[in-house]
Amino acid sequence: MLRALLAAGESVDLVVSRASRLTLLDETKIAFRDAHWRDDLREWLSRGADGKPDTFSVDLDGVRYWAAGDLAAGPSSGSYPSKGMLIVPASTASVAGVALGLSKDLLQRAASVTLKEGRPLVVAVRETPLNGQTLRHLVTLDDAGAIVLPASPAFYAGATHIQDLVDFVAGRVLDAAGVPHTLYRRWEGELGGGSRADD
Repeated sequence: MLRALLAAGESVDLVVSRASRLTLLDETKIAFRDAHWRDDLREWLSRGADGKPDTFSVDLDGVRYWAAGDLAAGPSSGSYPSKGMLIVPASTASVAGVALGLSKDLLQRAASVTLKEGRPLVVAVRETPLNGQTLRHLVTLDDAGAIVLPASPAFYAGATHIQDLVDFVAGRVLDAAGVPHTLYRRWEGELGGGSRADD
């Protein structure tokens, strides 16, 4: 999704939460460090969904990084220019914090600012199954104007690789944010139209 945002000419204010760092390290073996964020982000984004390094070329000129503990960062203020915010992936802890209006870190504070300013907030929930408490928090976010978008891939777009499924979810997030992309084949109302057999 970050690659697609940059390819669309969007500038990105990036916040990586503490929990995200742990998940990234556990799932990809990539450490994300504040002092080396540019190198770590390049390594992360250059990989395909299968983990293969150097799958993608990455230009980070449009990225501005903010440490999650920096509550004085630009995105913590409503006067900071922003088109909206995407929380991808959103853990149930992030969902709860944003729904309750907490500001324990920059991610929660920026989400609260995004809602109060009436800007689009897309929350891509990564967990399953969801318990009643999380569902109530998601309804609270929906009531506040957020777009709740479970990270659920579809198969009608003719996916043949894991990267296709990842791109579909990223594309749906970008659709919700109004960012143009070509990450997946769109449904055109014709059965069999998503098949890649003709490609």
